[in-house]
Amino acid sequence: MSLKERFSANLKGVRHRVGISQQELALMTEMHRTEISYLENAKRMPRLDTLVKLTSALECRADELVEGLAWKPNLAAYGSWEVGDAE
Repeated sequence: MSLKERFSANLKGVRHRVGISQQELALMTEMHRTEISYLENAKRMPRLDTLVKLTSALECRADELVEGLAWKPNLAAYGSWEVGDAE
């Protein structure tokens, strides 16, 4: 599973839990519905300002949207991303 896929699963899960449509989320965040679709279908990663809009609109914490994603630093070489399985 990639970073985008994990974020996508997290976002979609929280939106479904809240019980709103992509269109409603788009209106609440002043984003286009297709952008929400791109995020939920792992076609894009959000910028920081987008993450803040999403957490505010969904009334969730940022850690819920990035759950399962972690940076693993390595001083001897390049760091790497760790991606857990979606629940």
